[in-house]
Amino acid sequence: MSVRDLIIMGCSSQQPTRFRNHGAYLFRWNDEGLLFDPGEGTQRQFIFANIAPPVVSRIFVSHFHGDHCLGLGSMLMRLNLDKVSHPIHCYYPASGKKYFDRLRYGTIYHDTVNVIEHPVHADGVVHDDGKFRIEAAFLDHGVDNVGWRITEPDTRKFDPEVLKVKGIYGRDMRELIEKGELTINGERIAIEDVSWIRQGDSIAVVIDTRVCPNAVKLAHNVKLLLCESTYQNEHEELAYNHYHLTAKQAATIAKQAGAKKLVLTHFSARYQGIEGFEAEAKAIFPNVFIAEDFKTFPL
Repeated sequence: MSVRDLIIMGCSSQQPTRFRNHGAYLFRWNDEGLLFDPGEGTQRQFIFANIAPPVVSRIFVSHFHGDHCLGLGSMLMRLNLDKVSHPIHCYYPASGKKYFDRLRYGTIYHDTVNVIEHPVHADGVVHDDGKFRIEAAFLDHGVDNVGWRITEPDTRKFDPEVLKVKGIYGRDMRELIEKGELTINGERIAIEDVSWIRQGDSIAVVIDTRVCPNAVKLAHNVKLLLCESTYQNEHEELAYNHYHLTAKQAATIAKQAGAKKLVLTHFSARYQGIEGFEAEAKAIFPNVFIAEDFKTFPL
């Protein structure tokens, strides 16, 4: 199995700090790289993380506030410089098309990469290519802002010991897969007798929002929820006024959604230390982790 993890390239909110860069989040999954909200300095963060930028195959922009997109242009230029041969799928709210174009074409460079745009107009499935099903839902942030749910397809797994006992090898396997059954030594064997369906994993990315139903919907039963928690609960009023979440609210979303794991990020620069976020969230949702620049979370 290929590497499956989440790498935090930055976890600050609007203002970076000495220790927290603008946000950017890379999921390496099924031989692809899914990059979410590349803020300013993302290209350089890849260097510090010792990750080659060409791993990126899909870029998601939740909205066009600067801390979520100012690294987009430099990442696309870097992928051109590296002469990547695979297409780069870009997903973003359709109303931000002019900002996407400004970021993409803001400087002079040789544009050789095949960028495939997927502007999001409404909630629902925005792309399903057999590798991933990508669902989007608009969140509550005062501007058009999209949360994401990514699901890999279900796969059939065969039990090698049962196959050996049944004497199924080579061409028999091909017949079993194509027809769903076969007969060996007078015994009818169905594909279900020697295999099972592994349900595909799902992740959700909920960045910049007040509490809203779509946040819970996106995170329903996901294996990992990456969620903003800009403020601690003592600043709940600030969170509401600026269309953000507290750590307590993010944990409540994870609990209501039945998520398996919660990773908190997008911390306000007003907090020097971020230990309080974890304590606040764990009181509601125990399986919570705190993002730090260059920290890796396995899927």
